[in-house]
Amino acid sequence: MNGIHKHTQAVINRLSRIEGHIRAIKTMLKDERSCPDVLIQLAAVKSAITKTSRVVLEDHIESCIYSASHEGAPDKEWVSLKEALDKYMM
Repeated sequence: MNGIHKHTQAVINRLSRIEGHIRAIKTMLKDERSCPDVLIQLAAVKSAITKTSRVVLEDHIESCIYSASHEGAPDKEWVSLKEALDKYMM
């Protein structure tokens, strides 16, 4: 990432909340909370990660892809994005 991203702080904030949520789930497990309760919290984390990923993708398109297009060299950024999405979608 090259400093032109608008949503970096928002992503960091989201990840901090996710990190706290993960710690809470670990505590739930240590406290032997019910499996359905833990699964519900894991689903919430999964959703939060998906939403955060969407923000990162939007930021990448708005910054890196946009900049590369204006510089006349978008091919490298598109290939990089495709490779990242392939790994993300696995």
